[in-house]
Amino acid sequence: MKTRILTRAAVAGVAAVALLGSAACGSGFDDSADDAKQSSGPANLQILIGSSGDAETKAVKDAAAAWAGSSGNSATVTPAQDLTQQLGQALAGGTPPDVFYVDAARFADYASVGALEPYGDKVSKPDDFYESLRTAFTYDGKLYCAPKDFSTLALQINTDLWTKAGLTDADVPTTWDQLTAVSQKIKAKGQVAIALGDTRDRIGAFMVQNGGWLMSKDGKQPTADTPENLQALQYVKSLLTNGYAKFPKQLDSGWSGEAFGKGKAVMTIEGNWIKGALQNDFPKTKYKVVPLPAGPKGPGTLSFTQCWGIAAKSKYKEQAIKFVEAMTAGEQQIGFAKAFGVMPSRQSVRDQYTSAFPADKPFIDGVEYAQGPVNAPKMDSVLRDLEAGLQGLATGDPKTLLTNFDKNAKAALGG
Repeated sequence: MKTRILTRAAVAGVAAVALLGSAACGSGFDDSADDAKQSSGPANLQILIGSSGDAETKAVKDAAAAWAGSSGNSATVTPAQDLTQQLGQALAGGTPPDVFYVDAARFADYASVGALEPYGDKVSKPDDFYESLRTAFTYDGKLYCAPKDFSTLALQINTDLWTKAGLTDADVPTTWDQLTAVSQKIKAKGQVAIALGDTRDRIGAFMVQNGGWLMSKDGKQPTADTPENLQALQYVKSLLTNGYAKFPKQLDSGWSGEAFGKGKAVMTIEGNWIKGALQNDFPKTKYKVVPLPAGPKGPGTLSFTQCWGIAAKSKYKEQAIKFVEAMTAGEQQIGFAKAFGVMPSRQSVRDQYTSAFPADKPFIDGVEYAQGPVNAPKMDSVLRDLEAGLQGLATGDPKTLLTNFDKNAKAALGG
């Protein structure tokens, strides 16, 4: 559910990011004159967040107040109504907040025009952040910002429906072949095996499991049109055409978690945000979480993360870095995890997290083989075209879909 919200926000913010790009061309975010205006005195930090709800807003405000009280600064936390749009407009207008959430899917747009301060290596122990998260916020070889937390995808199994289909723990799928076999058994019992989101943020996991992905690691070259990605999409298409997997709209649901909660599918592929959604909307649903089945090239999942961005135009960069340092300290991250369900981005508190939340171990373990979002600028329209193609995957041609992505991505990147 969380990533559905992020996706809608990304679409809503296209115009704002375009405005940001045009404004950056004229004003120059890296104007050295700004450095002379840096203030070393007490700061009045303005912090813009994309809150998941009241629990997150309260937790961040409390943490910011504690930092302000101990440091002699002040910090005002504002939850955005639409983070992408508001942030894009503020950056383009030259009056950005000092610190703000930056989603990995939007990071390259901001970094590519100089809107962000590349401070990542100034935070203590940057190598303590998981490698895949550091990669998500690296642009042109620089770690721009500290990852604040993350989510990954895993497989959820409705234990009541699993038993009803005559399955046991021994049947939990760990490979594609086993997933197919289990799905056949479930379908034979008159049930839908998998509720699958019709986006790259779900289907893309199968590409990773087969050793593929949409872009090169440095975000410079599209890599969709490969045998690995083709095989992955052909496998997903087989799940759809055989009736083993169905998209949410086919199950009268807005997203896979809803279909799963309603008992319309035995399994689904979602992130750790599903826990709160099921508790709130479908508290009677009994389920367990296991790693996604490995593909021919091994295990693979997708990660979703945000960083604490600092504006290149902020007058309080030094104080802002100290604020981020406090927000990403291990104990503070554990506090955020307990307050609103996120997973810490620092490896040093991994054991502490899994002890507190043992049921979430498959999610945090997934960071070792997770792929982050496409990390290239100007990709909004390209990704929207891909999404449209994936929605028609059951009757479409995967090869054409991948070829079109590479062609469109090269054009967007000026290649």
